[in-house]
Amino acid sequence: MEEKAIHFEEIARERTGWKKILPFLGPAFIAAVAYIDPGNFATNITAGSKYGYMLLWVILLSNLIALLIQSMSAKLGIATGKNLPEIARENFPTPVNYFLWIQGEIVIIATDLAEFIGAALGLNLIFGISLFWAALITAIVSFVILELQRRGFRWLEIGIASLVSLVVLAFAVQIFYTEPDANHVVKGLFMPRFDGVDSILLAAGIIGATVMPHAIFLHSSLTKSRIVGDTKKELKQIFKFEFLDILIAMLIAGLINMCMLIVAAALFHSKGLHVDDLQVAYYQFDKLIGPSSAFFFGGALLIAGLSSSSVGTLSGDVIMQGFVQKSIPIYFRRVITVIPPLCIIGFGVNASDALVLSQVVLSFGIAFAIVPLILFTSKKELMGELVNRTITKTLAWIIAVLVVGLNLLLLYRLIF
Repeated sequence: MEEKAIHFEEIARERTGWKKILPFLGPAFIAAVAYIDPGNFATNITAGSKYGYMLLWVILLSNLIALLIQSMSAKLGIATGKNLPEIARENFPTPVNYFLWIQGEIVIIATDLAEFIGAALGLNLIFGISLFWAALITAIVSFVILELQRRGFRWLEIGIASLVSLVVLAFAVQIFYTEPDANHVVKGLFMPRFDGVDSILLAAGIIGATVMPHAIFLHSSLTKSRIVGDTKKELKQIFKFEFLDILIAMLIAGLINMCMLIVAAALFHSKGLHVDDLQVAYYQFDKLIGPSSAFFFGGALLIAGLSSSSVGTLSGDVIMQGFVQKSIPIYFRRVITVIPPLCIIGFGVNASDALVLSQVVLSFGIAFAIVPLILFTSKKELMGELVNRTITKTLAWIIAVLVVGLNLLLLYRLIF
């Protein structure tokens, strides 16, 4: 859905101080939801329960990677007035674009599977509703969130930001309950180390889940015509303010992920419990702290799943329109993406196994988002003054090799 663009000159003329920043806040919060989906819950809880605070530094590193990747995506939209799939359509042959579209749709379905099942699992754990009926309720609520679009993206941004705030609140309460050791937290953040091959593989899982293909595609679409400028100076100023939006959103997402690991370390690892299943985690919260703690955990899982699934649906629309210039009603798209998780739950597939399956599919899609992003943001004729600097380009390629390599490693591990 397109909205009327705001000219930067209008903002500069009519707003002063912190009010000048407000129009730029929002897009990164929608993209950041991808970094707190149910897959992150599973990885962080496992890492904290098995290795304590040791892998906190990996989450910090992952967040810095996300900051760079999402800033490049936002920058592409600002500089070109187009999103990543649209730029790809103009620069790649038609068969390549159709391939990118098809794999993108498969990635969206896999993403939606993980997030949908996570939300349904949250309902199941909190209210004791069977997974299938919880999945149907999740589907209905996800339509309500998408309805916010009809009021404009600003309403959707406010809705998503509000949901993220509830997740922050839930884990703030959990931190209060578990009373983690501050010295161990600091040591885990700033003293990189591993403890055997398994800890390296788990770290690979945390970093590998950092770059979500659909978030890259979507972010460039959210910034492409939100606020426009005519001069090089105006475009630089727009990116400067949008980067602040990204910084705030990634900081919040990073803190949530750190809190997940810290809570698991303080509660489970300290008692010698290795928890690698979200259902088991819920019941352990109930057993070790009480029903209120379990409720906050289940609620956070539910909210994260719902908000993430809505973002996945939006991303699918951007991918289809961009790569092949075709579109279907977004509610029809929502119905299509609801069918796979309903079938999986209906056939009695274990929710955690389904989450693992979705991560396998996601591993295939990462390279097809991050490599074109780096290529296009490094082209002077496309980006103008916002083109990647040498150090940005170098870091981006290092990250691309690292993330794609780690995902291939995890893929190999899961299959063999």
